Amino acid sequence: MDKALRLLVVAAHPDDEALGFGGVLARYASEGVDTFLVTATRGERGRYLDHRFDTAGHPGAAALAQIRERELRQAADALGIREVTLLDYEDQGLNRAHDAGAVARIAAEIRRIRPQVVLTFAADGAYGHPDHIAVSQLATAATMAAADAQYADGSGALGTPHAVSKFYFLAWNQAAWTAYESVFKKLVFTVDGVERQAMAWPDWALTTVIDTRAWWPAVWRAVGCHESQVGMYGALRNLAPSQCEAFWGSQSFYRVFSLVNGGSRVESDLFEGLR
Repeated sequence: MDKALRLLVVAAHPDDEALGFGGVLARYASEGVDTFLVTATRGERGRYLDHRFDTAGHPGAAALAQIRERELRQAADALGIREVTLLDYEDQGLNRAHDAGAVARIAAEIRRIRPQVVLTFAADGAYGHPDHIAVSQLATAATMAAADAQYADGSGALGTPHAVSKFYFLAWNQAAWTAYESVFKKLVFTVDGVERQAMAWPDWALTTVIDTRAWWPAVWRAVGCHESQVGMYGALRNLAPSQCEAFWGSQSFYRVFSLVNGGSRVESDLFEGLR
């Protein structure tokens, strides 16, 4: 395992792995990369079918947490993910997690898994979702902490320091958001009375674009595993193969840092400089 290429995704909810990162997870797993997923919550306060949380027809937080964990693990199998870790933070409350404790838990996973590449959401949380913003902040801090030999809790439980070679934010351009919102309609998240919407990354800011056309069927199967979310994902069942390819045919990222390469040329491989 020491010589293996390893990729870690740090996400907020079950289904983020498929809808957000599914193409690259499926591609790199098929190429022999060991892929890992850390998911911060179980999505227990989300919808169940067409039923909102705390309404008739919703099974309640505990039951939905079990359902969504099962769906997550099925989706992970479809994507070829080697290992899934759930941190059990409160869904829709990740931004209230104790920062030091949450950073330590993610840093401990980074030190244990020892990935060369880590992916997470961008600082805007894609469309302003507070949990996505929080996991971006926590994963960024944890990546820095994991490399710091002085970072410890006194027990040795956080493991041996590990420096991640490359760290990325998920970065969707206008074409990706147009395809996404053609299926899900406009994504809007309201926080404290303020409406947040998706903001596309300009093409010139993208550092990395990965061809995932050959892996969209695996992503489609993974998304389909999240049956409890069918109210949101039902439209996907009617997509033609050409639409699926447009939707999942490539994935783009912003390279926050790299210890092994640089420059302005757009990468086509998350492991550029490591192979």
